[in-house]
Amino acid sequence: MTPEVKTEIIAQGQDFSMFGLFLQADPIVKGVMIFLLILSIWCWAIMINKSMSFRNEKKLQQEFEELFWSGIDLKNLFNEVKHNHNDSFSLIFVTGMNELFKSQNILNEKQLINFSIRLQNVIQIAIGREIEKFEKDMTILASIGSIAPFIGLFGTVWGIVNAFQSIALSNNTSLAVVAPGIAEALFATALGLIAAIPAVAAFNKFSNDLERLSNRLNYFSTEFCSILIRKMEKN
Repeated sequence: MTPEVKTEIIAQGQDFSMFGLFLQADPIVKGVMIFLLILSIWCWAIMINKSMSFRNEKKLQQEFEELFWSGIDLKNLFNEVKHNHNDSFSLIFVTGMNELFKSQNILNEKQLINFSIRLQNVIQIAIGREIEKFEKDMTILASIGSIAPFIGLFGTVWGIVNAFQSIALSNNTSLAVVAPGIAEALFATALGLIAAIPAVAAFNKFSNDLERLSNRLNYFSTEFCSILIRKMEKN
């Protein structure tokens, strides 16, 4: 049997499906593939969780805004939401009202200015904490998006090195000898991109969502602070 015939038989015996490439891969390449699959699953879990969080937050904010601007008495609204503030707007509202109740005995302009400063400070702290809560896992998405292609590239380089070693050991330069190794190597690259592309896209989307959320919180807090300051001026 000639070397060419042997090579053809070996090539025909290879399984080039994704599962087959994984099973036939070098242990190092196989480890890279498993790690990239874990990163991809982790990425999708974060994406689903954050999408649900932003969607729920937007819904609750709209409900609270409608109630807030409906003309309801602020004290009645405070009593209604003080133990059930699940969204950022109601948290800012409760924080501001608590500061208002602590500063009822304002007698002069200086005290009013101090109240205004304290009010803005406590609300900005509340906003910062809310933004930090929604920023959770953003660094993970950014990390997956940046390192996954390089991890896949490492698996690719390792697989190609093994493919060339197969050429050296078999003394045969036929493409059929190196095809399985190259296919495994390129599969590792593909898995790296599969993990990285959704992570980068999700990071960009959630960054925009965070910016919009931050703007909405700042707009609402400015309006709410103005209402409370005017209320204190009338007292």
